[in-house]
Amino acid sequence: MQRVAKAPSNASSVALNLLRTLSKPSSRSLSGPPGFGEYHVAPKAWVPTPLVTETVVGFPSKRTQLEMSDSPIREVVGANERIVFLNGPIDDTVSNSVKAQLIYLEAEAPEKPINLYIDTPGGSVNAGLSIYDTMAYISSPVTTTCIGQAASMGSLLLCGGAPKKRFCLPNSSIMIHQPSGGYYGQASDIAIHAKEILRVREKLNEIYKRHLTKPHSLEEIEKLMERDKFMGAEEALEMGIVDEILTKRVKDDNGGEGKP
Repeated sequence: MQRVAKAPSNASSVALNLLRTLSKPSSRSLSGPPGFGEYHVAPKAWVPTPLVTETVVGFPSKRTQLEMSDSPIREVVGANERIVFLNGPIDDTVSNSVKAQLIYLEAEAPEKPINLYIDTPGGSVNAGLSIYDTMAYISSPVTTTCIGQAASMGSLLLCGGAPKKRFCLPNSSIMIHQPSGGYYGQASDIAIHAKEILRVREKLNEIYKRHLTKPHSLEEIEKLMERDKFMGAEEALEMGIVDEILTKRVKDDNGGEGKP
């Protein structure tokens, strides 16, 4: 007796087609209409992100679910973990996600610390400053740890963590510099924007001065920020951007980050 293969259901067919589409490399036109040349973009990894949550159904329990998300921000919330990851360039979307997580975790337990892990090349000054203001606004102390790099605005967020709770790993890279930007238009408008970026530069220098553990005058900070200044972990510690270089992650009695 010959068997006839059963056609997949409509829902299964849609799911299979979606997975096939996601696994294919995408291409887009770089220099104009079709025919003028195209470049191919490598397929983006699409990996389920584990999200650990607590549920209460008569008694405390835990469950692990997979959250399908390609957001650069990952949040892991457990019984003793309050972790926020800041990965990739800082823009309005990333900034809003980080701020939402910080405010949510602070509302859950204002007295417990929040651990912010930073690995970013920097980005928008306004988006970064809104994260910095949120870190200062909430009641929970924010521990900052650089894993990879904290460049530009990332270095300011690293420096802006809770006192004695700013860490980096041994092979971290930290970079500071003055803000950059551009504008074109009428001469009077260009002058207005030039004045604004100078105001922002002065504001950023004052923030660094407030948080650096080693004393620096505004003139010294302005000189350090004149060009791109890259630092390793030891140099960042010597300058006062971080308080300690961590080699091992351990927990303290409260479930937060502890010293090695």
